Amino acid sequence: MSKTDNRVDYKAHLQEHIDHTAANLKEAEDYLDEHAGEITAVKKHIIEAKNDRRKESIEGFIAGKNS
Repeated sequence: MSKTDNRVDYKAHLQEHIDHTAANLKEAEDYLDEHAGEITAVKKHIIEAKNDRRKESIEGFIAGKNS
């Protein structure tokens, strides 16, 4: 038996992903602001790359939520 398509649960699930990813993005940005002078350029680049992917994920989640 297949599961029913419950768009309400789907949208709520996507919102949880958006909230969690946005919180991680904010935490990483705060970390960079506080420790910019203490971390290596490589570590800074890695965090910035992760944040770029987080922003793309949030955009994708929003697009999925609105479809």
